[in-house]
Amino acid sequence: MLIAAGLSTPPAEYVMASDNLQEIEQNYMCDPDADGGFVYTTAEAAINWVQQSSLWPMPMGTSCCAIEYMAAACSRYDISRFGAEVNRYTPHQADFMFICGTITYKMAMLVRRIWDQMPEPKWCIACGACACSGGMFRSYSVLQGVDKIVPVDVYISGCPPRPEALLQGLMTLKNKIMETGHPLKGFFKTHEPKEAQNADTITAKMSIMD
Repeated sequence: MLIAAGLSTPPAEYVMASDNLQEIEQNYMCDPDADGGFVYTTAEAAINWVQQSSLWPMPMGTSCCAIEYMAAACSRYDISRFGAEVNRYTPHQADFMFICGTITYKMAMLVRRIWDQMPEPKWCIACGACACSGGMFRSYSVLQGVDKIVPVDVYISGCPPRPEALLQGLMTLKNKIMETGHPLKGFFKTHEPKEAQNADTITAKMSIMD
């Protein structure tokens, strides 16, 4: 679907042509040969641009990587430059989950429950070695990677990663959103819960010691 907006009727040489379509879809924004009063784009590209320009994160900070997220949100690094400064601690208002730190098996069920309450479309960033793979905590109590309970879109390595790495991960997610081919496919339908990439069966058990 192709849409155009303008201030006046464009000259014939600026009318959309099939040879410009591929270039416009790549740039997502405008026809370089068009008059300054016109912007050409596709509906899909416009939706992707709106989504990636105003991402509301759900911060899931559990250990030292959360401190780096706080640093990225402060004025020195200013994550608000990328439209992701509005932290939402209510999952119904969040666009993506920023998992920063170690996730234990005791915490895993709560993380998944919060993820299921987030509306579609939604994304996830795993920040730091612990969130990506369990890090140095190779123990019975630590989840060896959050991709066992939620689908992860971007992995950020480091222990902990620098704030610059968090911003790079955010930019990677924004680029991934811009490449979405059908952003409204099934948008108004009831979505099935997204499965994790390396899902393991996690059962919550409680034992009462006599």
